Amino acid sequence: MECSLKNIKISYEVYGKGQLIIILPGWGNSASLSASWWEPIFQQQQGFQRIYIDPPGHGKTPGKDWITNQDKILDIIIECIDKLTQGKRFVLVGHSLGAYHARGVIYHRSNLIDGLFMAVPIITAKDSKRTVPPHTILVDNPAEVAKLMPAESKMLRIVAVQSRDTLDRVIAMARQDDGGVENSKFLEKIIEVPDKYTFSFDVDSLSEPFLKPTLIITGRQDNMAGYQDAWKLLDNYPRATYVLFDRAGHLLEDKDLMISILVAEWLDRVQESKDSK
Repeated sequence: MECSLKNIKISYEVYGKGQLIIILPGWGNSASLSASWWEPIFQQQQGFQRIYIDPPGHGKTPGKDWITNQDKILDIIIECIDKLTQGKRFVLVGHSLGAYHARGVIYHRSNLIDGLFMAVPIITAKDSKRTVPPHTILVDNPAEVAKLMPAESKMLRIVAVQSRDTLDRVIAMARQDDGGVENSKFLEKIIEVPDKYTFSFDVDSLSEPFLKPTLIITGRQDNMAGYQDAWKLLDNYPRATYVLFDRAGHLLEDKDLMISILVAEWLDRVQESKDSK
């Protein structure tokens, strides 16, 4: 489906019915890939409609020359959310850099948001300012790794557990419908310049804390996003559950069952908070 804005059409996918959940992907990941990861978890919860958005340069949404930095990407994400929600309240999910975008949405639209879930959140966009552990392989799988294509093997640098399920996810990432060369070039122009990849404002300098139920999941061996930086944000989220998984890199390897339990509990808190008004 497409959300037609003034100068761009944003692709998105919709699953289920009920209260709106807006899901923002990691950098370069498509809505389809995000849905393949998160739908097995979210479809277990009744009464929620999940909307997976392809920001500019992701999946089926092309990048445009006039979109030159992260601020403009955020403006488009917010404009798309405004159009899709039509003033209705919604729940927000951000994965990896999508959590950075999600906090941008919180910064501008917190009064409309009933809950926030951030998975392996990027807290500081600039790589050099992140606190991350060294890459560690806790479980290797040399025979299966040897079968991977070069583009797939490259993604193992963010993985701590080379299980069969994780390798399948790595393959899916490498083979996703990501818009091809043009989208890659668009994203590279932004990410290669730190000042373009970072918001021009302090996204975590909120005028007041976000008081709705929040879930933050991190990985102890996540050498891309880390986990310590997210802990520093807890004062912004007084209703947050913070989870740090051992044996987990940036893909939260083999943690779907535990994540399902945590998401169910978080959505229960979201509903309870709404009902108590």
